[in-house]
Amino acid sequence: MRRKMLALMLAAATTFSLTACGGGSSATETTTAAAQESKAAETTAAAATEAPKTASDSSDGGYELALVTDLGTIDDKSFNQGAWEGLTRYAEENSISYKYYQPQEGTTDSYLETIGLAVEGGAKLIVCPGFLFEEPVFLAQDEYPDVTFILLDGEPHSGDYSEYRTNDNVMPILFQEDEAGFLAGYAAVKEGYTKLGFMGGMAVPAVIRFGYGFIEGADVAAAELGVDGVEVVYTYTGAFAATPEAQSMAASWYQNGTEVVFACGGAVGNSVMAAAQEKGAKVIGVDVDQSFESETVITSAMKLLSNSVYDGIKAFYDGKFPGGATSVFTVKNEGVGLPMETSKFETFTQADYDAILKRLVDGEFTLAQPSADNIDPNVDLTLTKTKVNYVE
Repeated sequence: MRRKMLALMLAAATTFSLTACGGGSSATETTTAAAQESKAAETTAAAATEAPKTASDSSDGGYELALVTDLGTIDDKSFNQGAWEGLTRYAEENSISYKYYQPQEGTTDSYLETIGLAVEGGAKLIVCPGFLFEEPVFLAQDEYPDVTFILLDGEPHSGDYSEYRTNDNVMPILFQEDEAGFLAGYAAVKEGYTKLGFMGGMAVPAVIRFGYGFIEGADVAAAELGVDGVEVVYTYTGAFAATPEAQSMAASWYQNGTEVVFACGGAVGNSVMAAAQEKGAKVIGVDVDQSFESETVITSAMKLLSNSVYDGIKAFYDGKFPGGATSVFTVKNEGVGLPMETSKFETFTQADYDAILKRLVDGEFTLAQPSADNIDPNVDLTLTKTKVNYVE
């Protein structure tokens, strides 16, 4: 019931949404994966003045791999861009034709129509980035049984949420956001910050997990350092939009002593970055490496979107496509992490990161999950060194 209620809230807010927010890999491999994602973002940022490539050359006029964009553009520095980078990397390595398609509206009908265009264009596999594709993919998996779908950050369900079903031609991908948040919170306190903030967008499960993990990571670091008095001011704005209200709230936090804010809510991050720029403070980004968005960003809690799409497409061509069940990307399979190559840490080192990453991979920490019908971390988390000021 809680998921249905949250999802209905999301549907009402799509006009403003910009989409927030292989097993047994070693910590070193995960670090390398984050570096690859960061390098891809740097390359895109350096070429920001160039129009993005919309498609490869195709000898027969068809495009075998396709991506249908979520709200926003292909170079949105978020889900669209991350997914596109993974698709194009695999396609160009293997000489496969590809193209992206952009819906006219952020509605189920528009998404389905655009998926149809991709199918007509010869698509064998279509990547759908973001939770807004949950219902369209639920319908498309039956309408196009011979087409394969990769659904990022969601699971197929009916429009009224009465049925969740994943056919064999669909690979839903979810991420362990709390692990990425944990790494960011741990690094922040190890870096010397004790006055932290978390500003989420809508209180959907992914955003809540980011926030909970952030607090838990900060608490572990504080305990290791023997530091008392770590404080986290914590709130959800209720939307994924950049607003004057969000910027004003972030500015007031900074004014009152908050040193760094984890901005976890799509365009909410733009509001926080603007406030940090004004106040000379710091920001932690989300989903992708946002260091190229603002000089105030010291690191980002990343979902390694490019890697997950690349791996899914590779599995398809290798005849090992894991359709019919949800794949969860974690620190163990290079699914989440921090971009250490671009992070602006002065005290927290690569060795420190590798060490805490290995401990997380090895299962040393059991991270708390949100309880039903609750979004207040004080209810769900047991902390020893950290105080959370939850702002409703």
